[in-house]
Amino acid sequence: MKILAINGSPRRGGNTEISLRETMKPLEAAGFETEVFQLGGKPVHGCTACMKCLEHQDRKCHVKNDAINECIQKMIEADAIIIGSPVYFANMTTEVKALMDVAGYVTRTNGHLLKRKVAAAVAVARRAGEVTTFNSINNFFLINQMIVPGSHYWNVVSGRDKGEVLNDEEGMAILKTLGENMQWLLEKINK
Repeated sequence: MKILAINGSPRRGGNTEISLRETMKPLEAAGFETEVFQLGGKPVHGCTACMKCLEHQDRKCHVKNDAINECIQKMIEADAIIIGSPVYFANMTTEVKALMDVAGYVTRTNGHLLKRKVAAAVAVARRAGEVTTFNSINNFFLINQMIVPGSHYWNVVSGRDKGEVLNDEEGMAILKTLGENMQWLLEKINK
């Protein structure tokens, strides 16, 4: 099974990517194929409501959106998706928002291509805004009929400087439990 983690942070190797990789450790240990897709920092465009994806039914955005189209294709191929975002002014990055708007429209107009995939949100912040970001990403999953497992607390982690999230013991435990719950759910679904 394929697990796709989407890093919405423009900082490669930063706290969001570290958090995504921590979440995937139990999945990797169980033999799942994992990948981190670097979305943050790439040029992306939000949905312009041009309706070309509906008209063409070709599973892609027709605005110049190469990074988002690549990500959408990976999302379609994955069995599970984790979207991670740092908190910027109380919500997700613009790259994550653009992805959700475009991928939501493209996949829904092409036959609900994300339906029944397992999905999880991970939010990382220095101090506040994690729950808003977490909820916003989960709303994307739920409107796309995806299956959202939980952990023993919300999937939020605290840290500012690179690597600082590793000092958030509770946050790391939450991500480990999330990865274990995703593993359990995927194994039950695919029996």
